[in-house]
Amino acid sequence: MKTKHPSLLFLILFLASCSSVRVYSDYDKNVDFSIYKTYAFYKTGIDNVEISDLDKKRILRSIDEEMTSKGFTKSETPDMLININTKAEKNVDVNQFNYGWGFGWGWGWSPFWGGNTMVSTSIEGILIIDLIDAKKKELIWQGEGEGNLTKDTNKKDENIKNFVSKILVLYPPIIKK
Repeated sequence: MKTKHPSLLFLILFLASCSSVRVYSDYDKNVDFSIYKTYAFYKTGIDNVEISDLDKKRILRSIDEEMTSKGFTKSETPDMLININTKAEKNVDVNQFNYGWGFGWGWGWSPFWGGNTMVSTSIEGILIIDLIDAKKKELIWQGEGEGNLTKDTNKKDENIKNFVSKILVLYPPIIKK
């Protein structure tokens, strides 16, 4: 790929790398996860999450789809409760690209030719999914996903599904003996 501006290639690569969701999980190593077959949402906790009701519905619908595909059943008397939490943070990135001729190898600063500065903002979101033993009321598993959010209504469903599926792929945990 040949481009007049090397910064264009960097921008494309940068934006592609930002679209991914990074996921983490933690769990109680003393829990036998095979006993959990049913779930329900922990309404009290979910009601306290400070996001729009539309986004809550998107998240819960995506969790339902993922749990059903894993063979779990929604129940009035569940084995485990599912709670969610969210965080959001605005990121401002300032990138300065200078190009031209100068001394040395590789990219560097040069006073002899042009350059440009690019400022971009994004919203980094964190979705946390907690699985709680319904009888003991103890956290047994927690998954977390971090990635860029979108305000584009047409892409929200896809973005949220992506977050949820990447988090829940880590459940149940693979326990090495």
